[in-house]
Amino acid sequence: MRLLHRPWRLAAEAFALLAAVVVAFPLYWMVLSAFKPAGEIQSDTPRPWTLAPSLDSFRRVFQQEEFGRYFLNSLFVAGSVVVLSALIAFLAATAVTRFKFRFRTTLLIMFLVAQMVPVEALTIPLFFQMRDFGLLNTLGALILPHLAFSLPFAIWMLRGFVKAVPEALEEAALIDGASRTRFLWQILFPLVFPGLVATSVFSFISTWNDFLFAKSFIISDTSQSTLPMALLLFFKPEENDWGGIMAASTVMTVPVLVFFVLVQRRLVSGLGGAVKD
Repeated sequence: MRLLHRPWRLAAEAFALLAAVVVAFPLYWMVLSAFKPAGEIQSDTPRPWTLAPSLDSFRRVFQQEEFGRYFLNSLFVAGSVVVLSALIAFLAATAVTRFKFRFRTTLLIMFLVAQMVPVEALTIPLFFQMRDFGLLNTLGALILPHLAFSLPFAIWMLRGFVKAVPEALEEAALIDGASRTRFLWQILFPLVFPGLVATSVFSFISTWNDFLFAKSFIISDTSQSTLPMALLLFFKPEENDWGGIMAASTVMTVPVLVFFVLVQRRLVSGLGGAVKD
């Protein structure tokens, strides 16, 4: 029986390997182009390797005066969205799971509907809303929309984690003299933390790579721009600096990889549902 299943297993592994190569190849080409000298990038016969790696493209990136500021702005916006969305989603998921109140089901359905609306369809209404709030050309105009788009997914995901924690555990804690607040932060929060990590990865990546909101809401004050806007510095009317574009894109990718590596173990348990009765 194992021999019969072996060809299918080999075929599945081969398909998975092929899919991984297809997904990873654009990243490989981006990093390769960042290290290629200008002559090889503009060559009519591109090669998937280089025998003369160069750091000139990275030098041009870090010589941009505003690049460091853009990096710090992106870090601040992404970090704020991750922390705020995790905190609010945890409290909201606990409320819709542990407490019964009117329109609870309606609220959950609204969370789903919010996920179905394309971001592009809401950009113009959000622009006028940010203008009325006086937040245009500020980092708050980027934090609030991303926070709003991250919360529905985070609440839905954390709802399953909170529901998986047995109510008997809460009753035992209350009998032992623990307050509801103490149970919430010292017992429930550590149990659902893997789920918080999983939702944080989604929030961080979507916020870090955002270009649409940054381009739409940061109009005149370039000091409030984020890292994706730095790519525009290398698009020039006479000739695009593809080496600089690829080098800047590579630098943008590094924080995402670092964040993913730091939360990898928690992420795996979070996606697999680590909470057990």
